[in-house]
Amino acid sequence: MARRNTTVRFSRDYRQPPRWSMGLPSRKLSRRSLADPRVWLKLVIVAALAGLVALPLGADAMTAVLGPKSESGCRVVKVIDGDTVSLWCSGRGLMKTRLKGFDAPEVFSPACFSEWTSGMAATWQLRRILFSADTITVGFGGTDRYGRALASIAADGRSVSGRMIAEGYARAYDGGKRGGWCEA
Repeated sequence: MARRNTTVRFSRDYRQPPRWSMGLPSRKLSRRSLADPRVWLKLVIVAALAGLVALPLGADAMTAVLGPKSESGCRVVKVIDGDTVSLWCSGRGLMKTRLKGFDAPEVFSPACFSEWTSGMAATWQLRRILFSADTITVGFGGTDRYGRALASIAADGRSVSGRMIAEGYARAYDGGKRGGWCEA
């Protein structure tokens, strides 16, 4: 006949009944009060990170839904950076489009921090121009070396490239070698 295991597990306090722990170490959850500044700091950091993601997505969603539609049936869906947008055109679908006539600082592969900050400013300015326009006009003309469609956009009859250059967010560009944006 097999012997039953009568070994009692060791416990620091024999007055407590044994728990069904399945052999896992017990976890004691620490409760921090709302007066603890570490809790508030974590909440602020999480809210800031959520804002960095949600704010541009929300702005692009508003532009796509409430923004102007061109006579050609295209609508700006998303501003990718200061000189690149996503357009939804009836008959063509979703197109990543490079705007002709100007070059804006890079956001996704900047050479320095000042280029990134200038690129973010240019991106938001392009969003402002496109969202505040009553009408936009889109004229397509070829593709670039990355396969993006090249287009000229006019907002309320004024060229977007001319406005971006005049306001200091971009510089004129005709397709040659691009200059750097970092300050020496």
